[in-house]
Amino acid sequence: MSAQDTDIQASITSERIANVLKSRCTKENLCPVKDILANYGDKWSMYTVLLLGQYGKMRFKELKSGIHGISQRMLTVTLRTLEEDGIVIRTIYPEIPPKVEYELSHLGYSLMQRIVELASWADEHLPEILRARKKYQRRTV
Repeated sequence: MSAQDTDIQASITSERIANVLKSRCTKENLCPVKDILANYGDKWSMYTVLLLGQYGKMRFKELKSGIHGISQRMLTVTLRTLEEDGIVIRTIYPEIPPKVEYELSHLGYSLMQRIVELASWADEHLPEILRARKKYQRRTV
């Protein structure tokens, strides 16, 4: 990439950041970054979205067994939040006992792609981050 291309990319990135940060956050005007990260930035939501993205339709018990450490209550809360925002589709089948399945919506797949990008970045840069943490800990002791 040439220096000119780098400058253009930096300018575009700077503009995108400015657009995100310029919004005035009030009760009437949600802050998209804060709102979205508050709902989906936790580890349970991310794991749930990734698991549904990998396996498609899943039942509650399948999700619970696939997300190590999550409680039944926390999974319920997570699924309700994701369903409320249109990320997850919940389908109830009229059987006895009722059969319930969860799957990602079109919007959910879009979110999953971004989470995969973040997860890939984290995986790629984990050694650097761990070195930085060690260096910081040595400085602060």
